[in-house]
Amino acid sequence: QVQLVESGGGLVQAGASLRLSCAASGNILSITTIAWYRQSSGKQRELVAMFRSEDSPIYADFVKGRFTISTDNGANAATLEMNALDTMDTGVYYCNVAGWEAKNPRKWFSEWGQGTRVTVSP
Repeated sequence: QVQLVESGGGLVQAGASLRLSCAASGNILSITTIAWYRQSSGKQRELVAMFRSEDSPIYADFVKGRFTISTDNGANAATLEMNALDTMDTGVYYCNVAGWEAKNPRKWFSEWGQGTRVTVSP
């Protein structure tokens, strides 16, 4: 079984920066994607950024140039650096990790973190 631990988040003023971290542990054979999603009040959960093991990362248009996702895949962890935060970035941020568990045969997994709240004040 794979578990995720998220950290970071908090309350900041507009224009500030925050860093979110996500670490996966368990019987992991390989990770295919590590992604951050967010859910703002009254809205559906939406993709923010995604690391892909065999392709370049992708970013939502609303964070391009401001957010950067980086990974330490050897440690099965990812960090989301968020700069120039805006009040519109307020929401609960969720990490999702997908890949293969080291079982025989290998087993696909996709796990969500518990979410971490980011609040950006004017």
